[in-house]
Amino acid sequence: MKLSQRAGRLAAAATLAAFTAGAQQPLDYGKSRIAFTTRQMNVPVDGEFKRFSAELRWDAARPEASTAEIAIEVASFDMGEQSLNDEARSRPFFDARTHPQARFVSTGVKAIAAGRYAVSGKLTIKGVTREVVVPFTLRTQGAANVFDGAVTIKRRDFNVGEGEWADTRTLADEVQVKFRIVAAAKA
Repeated sequence: MKLSQRAGRLAAAATLAAFTAGAQQPLDYGKSRIAFTTRQMNVPVDGEFKRFSAELRWDAARPEASTAEIAIEVASFDMGEQSLNDEARSRPFFDARTHPQARFVSTGVKAIAAGRYAVSGKLTIKGVTREVVVPFTLRTQGAANVFDGAVTIKRRDFNVGEGEWADTRTLADEVQVKFRIVAAAKA
């Protein structure tokens, strides 16, 4: 009797594990992007992070049950100029040696309107964690889900741009982070 109970529990655990593993949507990193725009001396400056990973579990029937975790390698910061990239990796900015990743972990998803949502979560940059709400749209394109969104954060809330770069007249405090995540639609 105990052996069959154990076998039943193992079968249930295996089924649950298979469902959970199947729920994660593989990303198409070639089509996905995390970019940003800020202003230096009131001139728009754009860049992107070249390397990141994401674990998405999207439930179209119950968006509130969906989860997302995104890890960005801050050393992959790219503004198209090596000296700027090196400065961004330095201690006053991202301190990539000490804090190699920025992370977002969702705590909830809310439907706003057809195809429009807001995900709440904890954003950690340079060892500082803040709550953020990120609006996004979702559309299906062929066999993929395309998540597009943007959120404005304040870099000084995360100690990004310390010392001489703390002056917001030189480098704006507001940074708009834009993303497009393309993931296989759940079968």
